[in-house]
Amino acid sequence: MATVNLADARRIIEAAEARAAEIGQPMNIAVVDMGGNLVAHVRMDGAWMGSVDISVNKAWTSRAFDIPTKDLGANSQPGQQFYGIHASNHGRVMIFAGGIPLRRGGEVVGAVGVSGGTGEQDQAVAEAAAGAL
Repeated sequence: MATVNLADARRIIEAAEARAAEIGQPMNIAVVDMGGNLVAHVRMDGAWMGSVDISVNKAWTSRAFDIPTKDLGANSQPGQQFYGIHASNHGRVMIFAGGIPLRRGGEVVGAVGVSGGTGEQDQAVAEAAAGAL
């Protein structure tokens, strides 16, 4: 079964770093494999220390549910079908933008999580990262 490997993760992180530099926002970038296990993480110079854990958990969440965290967030607001999901899995579930499943040939093989800016910035960097696979 295919999964994200270290070479993939390095390419994904490189693309994320380039996009983060382009927008002028240092980021934490995490890549997990198909089992949700951390393959690689980078904390760019000046990125928030508090976003390390968030980036890893965004990647994990995106892989755990095979959905972008941005979409999960939209569906987890009061009155929505996944309301309260952020309290599951010992609080590990992230419900804001910046986590994207990584697909190869239509199959989810891992995920990327980005944290350190606004939701829009995190999402833009995560999209650039996912595009590198």
